Amino acid sequence: MEGSWNVDRSSDAPEEPVQVLSIDGDPIDGYEPDLSDETLRGMYADMRLYRRFDERAISLQRQGRIGTYASLAGQEATQVGSTYALAADDWIAYQYREHGAVLSRGEIESYLTYWMGHEAGNAALADINVFPLNISIGSHIPHVTGMGMAARYRGDDAVFCCHFGDGATSEGDFHEGLNFAGVFDTPTVFVCHNNRWAISVPRERQTASATIAGKADAYGFAGVQVDGMDPLAVYEVTRQAVRKARAPSDEQRRPTLIETLTYRYGAHTTADDPSVYREESEVEAWRAKDPIDRLERYLRETGRLDDERIDAIETRVEERVADAVDAAESFENDPEAMFEYVYDEPTDRLEEQRAGFEELRERYGDETLTRDE
Repeated sequence: MEGSWNVDRSSDAPEEPVQVLSIDGDPIDGYEPDLSDETLRGMYADMRLYRRFDERAISLQRQGRIGTYASLAGQEATQVGSTYALAADDWIAYQYREHGAVLSRGEIESYLTYWMGHEAGNAALADINVFPLNISIGSHIPHVTGMGMAARYRGDDAVFCCHFGDGATSEGDFHEGLNFAGVFDTPTVFVCHNNRWAISVPRERQTASATIAGKADAYGFAGVQVDGMDPLAVYEVTRQAVRKARAPSDEQRRPTLIETLTYRYGAHTTADDPSVYREESEVEAWRAKDPIDRLERYLRETGRLDDERIDAIETRVEERVADAVDAAESFENDPEAMFEYVYDEPTDRLEEQRAGFEELRERYGDETLTRDE
């Protein structure tokens, strides 16, 4: 992998998406990762954790125990590969589907607490250098560029990794954020998860550009397309991009736009019905490229993984997710906390609403206010 391509300029990127493992998990061109066996097994275990977390979250939503949820199934490789390529002090900003980036940083109980409606769970992400979840499509991209600019002013060598979907590339925030990143040479890695569908809008209706990665040319820095179902390819591409962002040579520009070619198996969110706009045969064709299966085959073939280790991983994953659900559901929240995170300094109107809410609680009691009719 090293030296087979580079992220100096978009014109240096390969014509085909970067791939280091075949669909069957076979190394391409003698590829051997510069990772310990323990780290490789950790990547595999994390992807299994992502998948199980996803299954439980969807189940919880169907039972009314959490709100609307965006499934990540199918996109595990893009999240594990990009996160493992970062240092612990590097920052991550995500849209709303990159749950794996949070889970690989060690957060699960607090994160699930957030999805159950408690803002305290979101606040906990700051401790692991994760920017709060973003619902407005693409609006976090300029923020990440600004964080990168600030880091350079401070002399901080942190790198900022920004996740978003292909639909975000149709937003003005995408172009503004990447343009500023190029102009001010910010230490940013932009990861576009091209899963082919922006809700029900196919990728070909997002842009007439041949690739999304190619858009980086307009901003003066590198863009590269990678097989987003190949976790080690995503890792290698992101690792090079992070290295360049942190310590570029005289000829290099710090930012990189990485386009991962991936797919979401499920609905856009639990409020979506994908059968309306895509065929099941398309989904099954992508399932044949499953990133977890691909890495497992590679690790088995190279003697790094066997049935005993997989069973142990499955057990740990099941226990972690079950414990997280129990912990999140036992969280006791003060209803007045809903007013704490609206503004840094509360407005008069907000204080009026808080007082009105307190009066209702005193008059009727919480049991009456929360009673199902």
